[in-house]
Amino acid sequence: MRRITIGFDTSNYTTSCAVYDGAEGCNSGRLLDVLPGELGLRQSAALFSHVKRLPEITDKLDFSGEIIAVGASSKPRETEDSYMPCFLAGVCQAQVLAKVLGVPCYAFSHQQGHIAAAAWSAGRMDLLEREHLAWHLSGGTTELLYVRPKGVAVECEIIGGTADVSAGQLIDRTGQLLGLQFPSGKELDKLASASKNGAFYKPKLDGLRFSLSGVEHKMKQMFEKNAAREEIAYFSIASVVDTVRRVTERAKDTYGDLPVLYSGGVASNSILRKSVPDGIFAQPQYSTDNAMGTAILTYRAAGNDNEQ
Repeated sequence: MRRITIGFDTSNYTTSCAVYDGAEGCNSGRLLDVLPGELGLRQSAALFSHVKRLPEITDKLDFSGEIIAVGASSKPRETEDSYMPCFLAGVCQAQVLAKVLGVPCYAFSHQQGHIAAAAWSAGRMDLLEREHLAWHLSGGTTELLYVRPKGVAVECEIIGGTADVSAGQLIDRTGQLLGLQFPSGKELDKLASASKNGAFYKPKLDGLRFSLSGVEHKMKQMFEKNAAREEIAYFSIASVVDTVRRVTERAKDTYGDLPVLYSGGVASNSILRKSVPDGIFAQPQYSTDNAMGTAILTYRAAGNDNEQ
């Protein structure tokens, strides 16, 4: 009989549930509904939306087999002060289900789940067993991480990233100006592909840190001057891509020529993928928020406990 784990992830963007059997898996997720012109939801609204949405997304999964454990993303990062109320929806669902089934329940951070899902979907599960660099590029996070194995999961040290506006915020704010639906990543990527100018901005680096507020300011100036929509889209995305590339090169000078894993919604961008040919990218559906990484880490945790 197939042995499976179930993972839940209820981020501020997407309600997700996944099933994993030690080799193959499937994730079911749906973006939270955001009114046109708005840039996300308040935590209370996101939490309520997740509670309503969970039954719907679980209907799309195959739970046949022996369920050996349940897991959930409980917070954004694995630090003690990391907290976000919307994750309570998935945690509570996981805890109740585990009690009913009489199986263990495990908690991981949203960031750990992103790394596990990215490594698995890229066919590089070996990264969970070795040091590597990882970019987490999303609406709430733009961080370069130094990742080390820790038990069945990983520990992440923030070594670089943005000091203000995240890559995802810049992209969504650009999309908002251009009248695109939130989140704007996919539509902005498609729009940018029609660019013929190719202009972008290079923020000054402070070690491995940088600021994207200057890019946002210049992007708004382009909009006010009635620049072509595709040029505005390309400007925002390409400015982020070039900055990520330069910071990565500088990090390798310090930490060595380590593999670089890319996860988070912004990491699904086609311009970034073409610009970093040696990068290790999650498959697009496992680059955005999902519960697959949590299900994978839950399976590893259950197997480790059984061995002990």
